[in-house]
Amino acid sequence: MNVRIADQSVPHRTVTFDADRNVIELIDQRRLPHQFQIFEAPDFRATARAIRDMIVRGAGAIGATAAYGLAQGARAFRGHDLRRFEAQLERVFGVIHDARPTAVDPFNAMNAVLAALPPGETVAERQALALAAAEEFALGNVRECQAIGRHGARLIKSGMRILTHCNAGWLAFVDYGSATAPLYTAHDRGRRFHVYCDETRPRSQGATLTAWELAQHGIAHEIIADNAAGHLMQRGDIDLVIVGSDRTLGRTGEVANKIGTYTKAVLAARHGIPFYVAIPWSTLDWTLRKGREIIIEERSPDEVLGAWGIPRTRGRRTGPRPGKSPEPIYVRVANPTSTARNPGFDLTPPDLITGIITPAGIFRPQDLWRHRKELRAGLSHPGG
Repeated sequence: MNVRIADQSVPHRTVTFDADRNVIELIDQRRLPHQFQIFEAPDFRATARAIRDMIVRGAGAIGATAAYGLAQGARAFRGHDLRRFEAQLERVFGVIHDARPTAVDPFNAMNAVLAALPPGETVAERQALALAAAEEFALGNVRECQAIGRHGARLIKSGMRILTHCNAGWLAFVDYGSATAPLYTAHDRGRRFHVYCDETRPRSQGATLTAWELAQHGIAHEIIADNAAGHLMQRGDIDLVIVGSDRTLGRTGEVANKIGTYTKAVLAARHGIPFYVAIPWSTLDWTLRKGREIIIEERSPDEVLGAWGIPRTRGRRTGPRPGKSPEPIYVRVANPTSTARNPGFDLTPPDLITGIITPAGIFRPQDLWRHRKELRAGLSHPGG
């Protein structure tokens, strides 16, 4: 997607790889929307930290980062012994996988890289295959999101008011996004609609990232407090909800996504509003038998007890400028002696979900398992 930086429009992807330096380049999402900076991860441990610290976040983006991170670790190996090389891959896999356990995309992405390695007869050949597989995963993620946009755009009519939660946009993927892809496609086809962005406390990805994306693309939108969604639904001011997912169970159709998603699904069901989830292939988990088995990440209480931002400045700018804005600061909001509970995700059952938008079309969540052969084939061949 194009980003307006210092009054210039520049094409960017969330995750790229510099093969000459064996460095992963990431848009530092902690600094948006006020600063646009590229973070460079020089080795696989720095890559894992970037995932854990949410320099890069979002299902597809951390999947692509994990794929590149595994290739990065493979290419850093020095020597010719294949057994030691395999031991290195196991270490790299474990470090990256443990960075954020709820999302399944990193696991699927790294497994896709590992599956591409057996034809290589030497360490050098397997290193080359690892990078090629990581690149294919990233490119496949882009193609899948474009396909999600084509299928999901038919749900969007001019005049609609659409709610989304957190950021399942191009910043959460390599490009285009999942929940935002139908919005971008419909907008580019001339349809005009209005988007409500849940702020998505405690990290406010809706207010900072989704709103920034929509502003960059010229889509009409407003930020709302998380607790305002029910009021707007009750008044008939929301026609459609589209969200993303960090893990969708193929067996049951249950969806793990950013905390607050379940609340929006319950409200949508109460008011008869269609509720859709948009996912690429790598977000499907065919192994777990029930959602209760998903590890729900518990994050720092500080995220709930305070907030990050920049000091208020005079004037308004159209977009971030590299290195020009004040440094972000943390402000304690809550009672100073209190602590907090901070689960990062929740689980939405299939009966609250109208449909799952995939690169192959829109499915009822209960039908994923029945179509598993076709859908699992899509998982093996990024691009759908």
